Amino acid sequence: MTDILRSEWTKIRSVRSTVWTLAVTALLMLGIATLISASAKGSADGPIPADAAIAMGLIGSMFASLSMATLGVLVISSEYRTGGIRTSLMAVPKRMSLLTGKIVVFTAVSLVVCTVASAASLLVSLAITRPPSLETGAVVQAVVGGGLYLTACGLFGLGLGAVIRHTPGAIVSAIALMLVLPQMTTMLPGQWGKTVSDYFTTNAGSQIVMHQGSNSLGPWSGFGVYLAWIAVAWIAGAVLMQKRDA
Repeated sequence: MTDILRSEWTKIRSVRSTVWTLAVTALLMLGIATLISASAKGSADGPIPADAAIAMGLIGSMFASLSMATLGVLVISSEYRTGGIRTSLMAVPKRMSLLTGKIVVFTAVSLVVCTVASAASLLVSLAITRPPSLETGAVVQAVVGGGLYLTACGLFGLGLGAVIRHTPGAIVSAIALMLVLPQMTTMLPGQWGKTVSDYFTTNAGSQIVMHQGSNSLGPWSGFGVYLAWIAVAWIAGAVLMQKRDA
């Protein structure tokens, strides 16, 4: 397994698109946090509350989640596009070991980069808004939550890439499941509609970043529901990877 992890690490750090996508994720987080915080500070009549400052620091996660999902798709779909998957499977005939290696390496890289990006964005927002009081626990939870959420979005993209194998199709599916459909579910009527909306992909997962009182799920329970969605994508991708030709 060590050789597989080393191989996947070499792949992910040597591909130019990986570096650029991670850079875009960090820049989106920092840029949006800076713009929103500066705008709020300039128009505020009084001090900005700590919870509002934290929310502004991580508001870029909505856009950064799409770049991470795209990266997750590319980690596996690019090998199918170039035919490199055949070489990978010749070197690692056990397909589940290959998929596991990709997941482990991607998770480690994403978690480090996304947590650092979340911390930097939050620090920028707090430096600009300067809230009068601030709880260390809330800041730590926001940073950890931002890193976990963005990493999970990337893993969702990886699962969809394993299922669809076609880069544009997998990216479009990720956008639909993470951005478009979650917004559409909020328009469903009645209590059943609210339940569907609360438990739908990023509506649930984003609670760990910015908890919304209208959602029946808490930060960690919502993230747990999101992980269940991701697990479904992984299982489907693993089954299809075993059954289909490279």
